[in-house]
Amino acid sequence: MKEINRRELLSHVESLMAQYCDGCFLHQHMKKEGGRRAAHRFCISQCTVGEQLQEFGKKLS
Repeated sequence: MKEINRRELLSHVESLMAQYCDGCFLHQHMKKEGGRRAAHRFCISQCTVGEQLQEFGKKLS
């Protein structure tokens, strides 16, 4: 399998966030109901896009 360089990983992260995270209804709802911390916790722990972003982050480290 081809090793992805840092620039390509960052490009994938940017495209994922632009496609799914910008204007996310669930994030907005969680932010309104439980605050900014609750919305962030939801994105990190329960959202499938957040899980993918974490995997990219592990590859960057």
